[in-house]
Amino acid sequence: MLTIERQELILALLKEKEIVSVHHMCEETGASESTIRRDLTELENKQLIKRVHGGASLLKKKREEPTLLEKTTQHQQEKELIAKKAVTFVDDGDSIYLDAGTTTMSMIPHLADKSVVVVTNGIPHVQLLIEYGIETYVIGGKAKKGTAALIGTKAVEAIGEYRFDKCFLGINGIHMSRGFTTPDPEEANVKQAALRNSQSCFVLADPTKFGEVSFANVANIDQAAIITTEGISTEQFEKIAKLTTLEVIPQ
Repeated sequence: MLTIERQELILALLKEKEIVSVHHMCEETGASESTIRRDLTELENKQLIKRVHGGASLLKKKREEPTLLEKTTQHQQEKELIAKKAVTFVDDGDSIYLDAGTTTMSMIPHLADKSVVVVTNGIPHVQLLIEYGIETYVIGGKAKKGTAALIGTKAVEAIGEYRFDKCFLGINGIHMSRGFTTPDPEEANVKQAALRNSQSCFVLADPTKFGEVSFANVANIDQAAIITTEGISTEQFEKIAKLTTLEVIPQ
């Protein structure tokens, strides 16, 4: 089988399934593991796929964004582990920014025992923060359909009124050279404002976000620490760890 035929077959397999293992690609193509890994490297360099632990997946579309309902049912175990770890960086008396998103929302029950003030743009976060008795400020802005985040010029202006000890951001893409990205430029502006006004920043992301590049830039890799779980490749870990703090939680 010619290289181009083999790589087309690999792409076809990835269109059928979200993730395909190297072993399965070897079986389907009749090629050796070393040959498949070379193919994956070429396809990744062409930005057609991304490597994941033990295999590969197709890259998401730049503007593709799951809804809040979809996010709630995805990677629940990883999100809970990441949220618990994130809260260990919060000290009593901190003022913190909680970005919209399901992973940051998972932090709220674990913040109940800490004396903190929270500012958020996550509409679903507000009721939960109130239920746990956490002092809460909500920024203004446009309510975004699908993710229930407050975004836009008013949201950015409102964040400018605050200064945070720490901010915790959700993200859609983490890439060595492209940095942190998200599908919506307006939401990217809100994240940037929170980062600018924070003494330190943490990005909370499960391993599927690594290698992805979304439409709008938020920040460079070295502008925030990253908290994730096991599942990123050794190569990704080594490269990113040279640029910023990377906390990988064992599962």
